[in-house]
Amino acid sequence: MHNITHTPVLLQESIQSLNITKNGFYIDGTFGQGGHSKLILSKLNKHGKLLAIDRDIESIHIGSKIHDPRFTILHGLFSEIYNYLFKKKLLETVHGIILDLGVSSLQIHNPKRGFSFQNNGPLDMRMNNTTGKSAKNWLNYAKKKDIALVFKKFGEEKFYKKITTAIIKKRINKPIIYTTELAQIILQALPKNKKKIYKKHPATKCFQAIRIFINNELSELQKILTNIFHILIPGGRLAIISFHSLEMQIIKTFIQKHTNPYTTIPNKIPLNEKQILQKHHKTKKIKVINILTPTKQEIMKNPQARSAKLYTIEKISL
Repeated sequence: MHNITHTPVLLQESIQSLNITKNGFYIDGTFGQGGHSKLILSKLNKHGKLLAIDRDIESIHIGSKIHDPRFTILHGLFSEIYNYLFKKKLLETVHGIILDLGVSSLQIHNPKRGFSFQNNGPLDMRMNNTTGKSAKNWLNYAKKKDIALVFKKFGEEKFYKKITTAIIKKRINKPIIYTTELAQIILQALPKNKKKIYKKHPATKCFQAIRIFINNELSELQKILTNIFHILIPGGRLAIISFHSLEMQIIKTFIQKHTNPYTTIPNKIPLNEKQILQKHHKTKKIKVINILTPTKQEIMKNPQARSAKLYTIEKISL
């Protein structure tokens, strides 16, 4: 196991945004190495409770070393929080949830996990590497159209067709097994004059796309947002740290849907604003507390923070 010290992006801001009640019940949906959990525990009194969840078995090992009667850790997906609370008859008892959607340092800096092409390792990319299909298995057996769709949809990769063709060609002779091998195939597939348009390494988008697909990341986020009203108490908060545009789009759509009281008003109805609000107040279920980005100092210390955004929303009591 790798000993990597890691300070989560926007750590203080995200926990501050939760506006912690000392005896409240909180959930850390992405435990990682426990940065958020430790800070939450430091703000709770002896009656407070914290439930952490992570799909990565390494994170569970770290969490199991926290011996604190207020703390429980579960191995699973954060979209399963609803089912867990339902079984325990704890729906609508949660004061706040934190979700950090970034890839954990345990994953990104360990070559054996296959998330990064900076160091060579087997193409795995599973956040829970005890189950499911690895990136290697998928990439070597998936249909051409499916690979192309993943690169286009989740990577927003302009040259998805060329890259997919190169992968299919390569895997005919022998399976693609290693991260640097895949990065090289992607690099060679690009038109020579187009490599300059990439701000980051040209393989970054495809690696991101495979990771999102293998771990079902976007539907995970959609599931928890759908259930958030059943999980939080009225006035409870959800803080999400997001790192890329596809997640941000899902969060923005969710915010728009539940903060705009006019979405269900038919056209040409002669009502004034007060009547509309009275008639349709139930469509407004949340309010946005903040949308924050990291400071220049934080970005200098941790360049990965560059694309991060913190969204905090509060459930409105109807």
